[in-house]
Order: sequence, then structure tokens, then C-alpha cells
Amino acid sequence: MEIWMVFIVVSIIAVILEIVFPSLFCINFAFAGLLTAFISLFWGSWLTLTFVFLGISLVSILFIKPLLSKTLKIESSADFKSEYVGKIVKTIEPVNSTSGAVTIYDERWEARTVGNAEEIPSGCDVKIVSNDSLTLFVEKI
Repeated sequence: MEIWMVFIVVSIIAVILEIVFPSLFCINFAFAGLLTAFISLFWGSWLTLTFVFLGISLVSILFIKPLLSKTLKIESSADFKSEYVGKIVKTIEPVNSTSGAVTIYDERWEARTVGNAEEIPSGCDVKIVSNDSLTLFVEKI
């Protein structure tokens, strides 16, 4: 197998990993692999091309990832949390510390009461006080 083919395979694997685990991290290795494959057509041994690949990967991680994140406006989980905190929503299932659901913009969301609060019946208005991933924590108003 020729050197350029190895770097093309590395790029393909990196793209697949980026699709499975979207984080704008593996895409840097895909970019570095393609560029190194192109460079290998004209110059280099295994050792020098490996260092070229690592160098391009490092530069890509340090400069291209922040640029892509800013351009694509990737939101952090903190932005997601603050989007719904403080909103008043309606329960569609009784909400307690282990189960329940609310509706936001006609979408169903898992909900839990804060601490050891009593169960909130279906149809009540509640205020979102925090969240943990996709589970919202609410309190009765």
C-alpha cells in the first residue's frame, strides 16, 4: 500500500468518527490526512510524513477548530441550559422526584421536582429552575 493511501484511509476514518461523535475534533485529523496525502505524492518518507501529519493536526486543532466553532456558532451546554431556565410551562403528566413531563413549544420534555417537593399534578403551571441534560427540574408556582 502506498503512503498516500494510508493517509486517505486515516482521513476517511476521521470523517466517520466525526459523524458518529460530532465535536469538530476528528475533522482536524481528516483535514491533516488529506493534506499529508497530497504532500506525499511529491515528497517525503514515512517518518517525515508522520511528523507532517502530526504538525498539521496540531495547527488544525489550535486554529481551525476555534474558527469553525465560531463560524458555525456551536453552542455550549451552558447556553442550552439558560435557554429554558425561568420559563413557565405546563405539566402534561404528574411530576415528582422520579418521573413526569412538561410541554415546551408543543414538545414533551422529561421533568422532575426540585429536592423532595410534593408531586405536582398534571395541568399545573410550573417554573423551570434548572436542568440536567434533557431532564428539566421544575417547581410549582
